[in-house]
Parts: sequence; C-alpha cells; structure tokens
Amino acid sequence: METNFILAGFGGQGILLAGTVLANAFMLEGKNVTWYPCYGAEMRGGTVNCEIVVSDTEVSSVHKQDTDYALVLNQQSFDRFIERVKSGGTIIANSTLVKEARPRDDIKYVFAPMGEIANELGTSKVTNVVSLGVLASVCEIVSRDYLALGVEKVLGEKKKSLLPLNIKALNSLKK
Repeated sequence: METNFILAGFGGQGILLAGTVLANAFMLEGKNVTWYPCYGAEMRGGTVNCEIVVSDTEVSSVHKQDTDYALVLNQQSFDRFIERVKSGGTIIANSTLVKEARPRDDIKYVFAPMGEIANELGTSKVTNVVSLGVLASVCEIVSRDYLALGVEKVLGEKKKSLLPLNIKALNSLKK
C-alpha cells in the first residue's frame, strides 16, 4: 500500500532537508520511496514543498493528486495544500505560524507549536526536524528510530556536530 506525503513551507525552513531525511528513513527501513522537490526561483521566502510516496512494493508514480499526510510549516502552505489532503487524511501544522482553523470536517488536524519548540531548543533552524518528530507521533509508518538514522545520513560527516541538537529536536515531542 502506498502512503503519500507533502511537506511544505517557505524557503529557509528546511523543507527539502526534512523531505530528504524522511525519504532516507524509509529507504533505510527497506521501503520503496520517491522524493519530488518543488520550489520557486527565489531562494528564501518563496514557497517550497516536496512530495514523498512510500510503499512496500514498487511506487506507481511520484506526483499524486491527493495526499495522506500534509506537513505544513506556514499559513500559505496550509491554505494551499489543505485541499490536497484526501478524505480521512491528516494535516499537521506548525501552530507557531499557522492559525488553528478546521475548514474541512473529513480530515484530521494536528497543530503543534513547532517553531516555539525549536526556539526553546536554541534555534529556529530545527523547526523542520521538530516537525518530523510530530509526524512520527501521529503516523504509524514513520519510525522515529529510522528518522534518527535518516538525520545522521543526511547530515553526514561534514555536519556531524549538528547531530545531537537535531536528535533532540526529533525527540522533543516523543510520546
């Protein structure tokens, strides 16, 4: 069975890095995965998103009409992608930048102050990794252990010094 994800925010929030971590986590777990980035010409401040499709069998296509999970870090992304969440799906929003609204009654809503949590850890730069921890808390197919391995793989040797803070961010809302 395929599960579809959209991660979205504005440039500079680390959306593509978060998507890369999620895709790597699934690959490390032995699943089939596609990762498709989308961003405008502007580097910071413009809309950025990526789509991830994961399956135990071969992935049929990368760009799906509807998604099971939308993880959004700003209001513009919430407004843009809420209609792409399929009935019964879940939207996970950073309540630091997204107002808590529930315009549809056929989907689940998870609001968490991801930006505030990241700031409490010392830097807003880990909001994206905090968001992956929230995703792991609500999505059964996302393993926090494999996400930690994904963070380690994506950061690599060059950024190994950032690993402890990112692991702390990933586990900041651990159940």
